[in-house]
Amino acid sequence: MTSRKSIIETGWNLDNSYARLPKSFFTSLKPIAVSSPKLIILNYQLATSLGLNVKALQSKDGVAVLAGNQIPEGGLPLAQAYAGHQFGHFNMLGDGRALLLGEQITPLGERVDIQLKGSGKTPYSRGGDGRATLGSMLREYIISEAIHALGIATTRSLAVVTTGESVIRETDLSGAILTRVASSHLRVGTFQYIAKWGTVEELRVLADYTLNRHFPDVEADESCYLSLLQEVIKRQAGLVAKWQMVGFIHGVMNTDNMTISGETIDYGPCAFMDTYDPATVFSSIDHQGRYAYGNQPHIAGWNLARFAETLLPLLHVNQEQAIKLAQDAVSNFTELYHYNWLTGMRAKLGIFNEEIEDESLINSLLKMMQKYHADYTNTFRSLTFDALEDTVLVGSTEFAQWHELWQARLGRQEKPKTSSHQLMRTSNPSIIPRNHRVEAALEAAVKQGDYSVMERFLDVLSNPYAHSPEQDEYSTPAESSTHPYQTFCGT
Repeated sequence: MTSRKSIIETGWNLDNSYARLPKSFFTSLKPIAVSSPKLIILNYQLATSLGLNVKALQSKDGVAVLAGNQIPEGGLPLAQAYAGHQFGHFNMLGDGRALLLGEQITPLGERVDIQLKGSGKTPYSRGGDGRATLGSMLREYIISEAIHALGIATTRSLAVVTTGESVIRETDLSGAILTRVASSHLRVGTFQYIAKWGTVEELRVLADYTLNRHFPDVEADESCYLSLLQEVIKRQAGLVAKWQMVGFIHGVMNTDNMTISGETIDYGPCAFMDTYDPATVFSSIDHQGRYAYGNQPHIAGWNLARFAETLLPLLHVNQEQAIKLAQDAVSNFTELYHYNWLTGMRAKLGIFNEEIEDESLINSLLKMMQKYHADYTNTFRSLTFDALEDTVLVGSTEFAQWHELWQARLGRQEKPKTSSHQLMRTSNPSIIPRNHRVEAALEAAVKQGDYSVMERFLDVLSNPYAHSPEQDEYSTPAESSTHPYQTFCGT
C-alpha cells in the first residue's frame, strides 16, 4: 500500500460520492494490472490545477497509479452502469473499459472525476477486452485538449501511459491507458439505465445527486426536477452551438455520449471539418449520416427528449401533466440553440448588435462556402484579417456583393471596425486539429516512437486565437484525395 507521505507528495485528495449511491448504479472493481507501464505524456497544467505534484506523478509510484497498478489512498475504483440509444437503438451499456478511481477535490474546492480508460474488462465490456490502443488514447488527448483550448466545455486528458502489452485489433497494437478528468461521468444514458431497470426512488436519488453536484443553485422544491431538465437543455444548447462554430463533428452522438454537465465526451470517431459542407461525416460506421455536422443540433434535441422521458415520474404525479412539462422544456432547445449559434456567428463576423437581416447575411456566406468548397476555418480567418485573396470565394460576383453588404453592416455599428476585427480575432481560431496533422502526429508517435511531432502540435493548439506565425503551417488543409478521411470507433 502507498504510504501517506507519498500520497501527500502526489497530491491525491479523493472522495467517492458516487460510490455512496445505490449499489445498482455501479460495480466496484479494481483495474487489471499491466506488465510494464511507461508514461508517454503528462498534462502539467491540468495536473497542477488539480493539486497534483507533477514530479511525483512521473515517479514509479505515480505512473503505477496512472496505469491502474496501484490505487491511491482514498480511491474506490468502480465501473459505472448506464444504457443508451446507439444510432437510435436502445442498449444496455456501461463502462466497458473504464474505471472511476474517485473524485479529486481540487485546491479550489472543485470536485472532478478521475477515470482510467483502457484499464481492463468490466461486467459491462460486452465481449470486449477492456483495453485501448496507444493511437486512440493519444487521439483523445490531442483533440480533447484542443477543444478545451477553443473554449468549449470538455472532459480533459491528464496522462497517457503505455502498458507494455499488445492489444489485438486487426493487428497487434500497443496498449495504453488514458487518465480522463471530467466534472462527472453522469450521462443521459445513466438516467436511462435507472429509469429502465431501477425504481422511482433510485431515479430520485440520482436526480438529487446530479442537482447537488452540478446545479447547486437550483432550489430544492417541487419544481427542482423540471429545473434540472431545463438546465441540462441550456448547457447542451450552448455546447452544440460551439461545436458548430468551429466545425467540430463529434461522430457518435449516442445518448450515452451526452453528459449531464454539458461537457464534450468520447473522442472516438470525431474530427474537424475542412471544406464546409453540412453533410460532412467522418465515422466509418455512420453510413446514413445520422451524426453529420449539419444534423448535430437535431440529434442533440432528440437525445434531450430521451432524457426528459426518464424524468417523467419526477416531474408530476399526473403523467399527462408530466409529459406536457417535458415537451415544453424540450421544445425550448431549438430556440436556445439558435440563439447561441446566431450570437456566435455574429461574433465570427465582428457583429456586436442585432439586426433582423443578420441571419440571412450569415447563411448567404455559408451557402457560398458550400458552393465553392471553401475551407470553413480559413474563410473566417481570411475575413478576420482582410486577406480576401486567401479564400476561393474572391473573384465571384456573389461574394463581392456579400462583402459589400457585410461592410455596410459593420458600418452601422457604434463601435469602429477595429473593434469588430478584434472580436473576430477572439472568435475565429487560426488553428484547429486538422485531420492530416492529427494523423501525422499519431503516426510519428505510434509507429516511430517520436513524440516530438505531437508535442509541437499540442503546443500550437494550446492557444488557437493567438494567430501567431508559428501556427501558419498548421492552417493548411490536406491535399485533395480520392479517399475520403475516415475515423473509427472503439479502438
